[in-house]
Amino acid sequence: MTMPLRISYHGMGASPAVAAAIEERGEKLSQLYDRIMSCRVVVEAPHRSHRKGNLFQVKVDITVPGEELVVNRDSGQDHAHEDVYVVIRDAFDAMERRLKTYVSKHSEGSRPHATPKGY
Repeated sequence: MTMPLRISYHGMGASPAVAAAIEERGEKLSQLYDRIMSCRVVVEAPHRSHRKGNLFQVKVDITVPGEELVVNRDSGQDHAHEDVYVVIRDAFDAMERRLKTYVSKHSEGSRPHATPKGY
């Protein structure tokens, strides 16, 4: 991976499989935009007292020139978020959309030049 990636776990132990899934999605982000300066991911299992299962949260925070983009996927009551891989997917999908918006706003080719009337 070309960008620095830092993964933190809260309320759960580190997992090589979860780290591999995050690294794979981080690599995809770096392919979308090669000027990402850093990427921090926090995986959290805050609701340990639930009877049916843990509802995970994933926060993705990337630093790009002049800005910091943050996505926080809070489970709320979405029981699909009992699967950490679903939350990772949702968080990185949202970050991809944010990054694409950032790139389109800051790329030189995305701003059409006005053509004077009569030409």
